[in-house]
Amino acid sequence: MERKAKYGWAAAVVCFLVLMVVTPAIPQSQEYHQFADQRRLFLGIPNTLNVISNFPFLVVGIIGLILCYHGNYFILSLEGEIWGWTCFFLGVAAVAFGSSYYHLDPDDATLVWDRLPMTIAFTSIVAIFIIERVNETTGTTSILPLVAAGAVSILYWRLFDDLRPYAVVQFVPCIAIPAMAILMPPAYTHSSYWLWAAGFYLLAKVLEAEDVVVYRWTGHVISGHTLKHLSAAMVPVFLTLMLAKRSVEPDRTTTLLDKWRLSWVRVSERGFFKAERLDCEYAVVSGREG
Repeated sequence: MERKAKYGWAAAVVCFLVLMVVTPAIPQSQEYHQFADQRRLFLGIPNTLNVISNFPFLVVGIIGLILCYHGNYFILSLEGEIWGWTCFFLGVAAVAFGSSYYHLDPDDATLVWDRLPMTIAFTSIVAIFIIERVNETTGTTSILPLVAAGAVSILYWRLFDDLRPYAVVQFVPCIAIPAMAILMPPAYTHSSYWLWAAGFYLLAKVLEAEDVVVYRWTGHVISGHTLKHLSAAMVPVFLTLMLAKRSVEPDRTTTLLDKWRLSWVRVSERGFFKAERLDCEYAVVSGREG
């Protein structure tokens, strides 16, 4: 398993290097800082709704940290899990401060503090998934390197105005985690919560991209970026609920995809037998009328 893990990491590094060679640099567009809703609604706070909509991250992050350690409410039995979820909830809580600071005065310098806590959350989630689905030792030892890689991706962007490493850190987990959740046997129950979390994150990215459009659709009441914050905050909400509800999965051989297939077969069989029963009843009634 350790040899396979080394090969896997080596392959990932090679793919990243090839990507850096064959793709052009992605500079940070300055239009990114021009948000649709720039109102000062109260207390003279610039971009008021984009600032205060980060508060849910603080609430969920603190609750998650408390439940990680207070009586081990989440029943985290592995050291790597404790460290991984601690990094995740710390990152979530820090998003509230970093993103609020950025939206008070949006530019590249303040954007660093918006992105840094997010990368901590992204990378720690990847490590947690490796612990749960691949190998405990590999996942535990990958926490620090992954978090460091996320920080380096932001440093690289600031030094060279190139977002490619940060884009890898942000978007690869969005593809890898749902795929692993579906295709790899889980260690715990309630794996579908990972997909709910991924769905809300995808919704958040759509709302972010359609910031102006949403602002117009709502009659200049609320912007897409504000709703993006609220949607993104649902990611740690669902993961917290998952931790609170889950238990050790008794069947480590069945994937989520297998369960879906089985459910589909059962639904199909019920539909078939129901249709067959209706046909029989119709034939009997027709026979009586004759």
